[in-house]
Amino acid sequence: MRMSDESIRLLAVSKLAWIRRHQKRIIDQPRETPREYVTGESHYFQGRRYLLRVVERSGRHEVILKNGRYMVLHVHPGASFRSRERVVRDWYRAQVKELAAPLFAKWERIMNVQANEWGVKAMRTKWGSCNSEAGRIWLNLELAKKPPLCLEYLVVHELVHLLERTHNDRFVAYMDEYLPLWRARKKELNKLPVRHEEWKY
Repeated sequence: MRMSDESIRLLAVSKLAWIRRHQKRIIDQPRETPREYVTGESHYFQGRRYLLRVVERSGRHEVILKNGRYMVLHVHPGASFRSRERVVRDWYRAQVKELAAPLFAKWERIMNVQANEWGVKAMRTKWGSCNSEAGRIWLNLELAKKPPLCLEYLVVHELVHLLERTHNDRFVAYMDEYLPLWRARKKELNKLPVRHEEWKY
């Protein structure tokens, strides 16, 4: 609020190359095709592909993995697309929480840091985020679909932000110290498809 419009315009112009580079990276990243949550679709968990089977029945909605090949989605007869989508997304969220909890415990101890709180939510353009002042970390629920080493990389990455807020040389040195192969994990994560989104402006 203290800056003039001209100062803001000059700042934006000076960062134009960076802005365009990152816009292109986001646009070019592979994306999943839209999901309809019907039998026969491919869905992913921990880097493995599962075929979806939708079973309509009374009782509670749930997702069960079966025989290492199938993701069985139990829903009420006539359940809507939104309802099916919500059940699967809630299941993914719960899986990330379950898988990340021991990783936080392990790496907080190793790094001698403590997140005040952490959670899982849908994120369009980030795999994770850290508010270093509040000690709050968010993980993208899409991480449930990625290989386990990618989730561990994200947990370490966000915990390092409790030691160093920016991605400077100090941050890189911490990553090299705690997770020497972090670059390979980051590369693998960033080449994997992200969730299809209908972008609204």
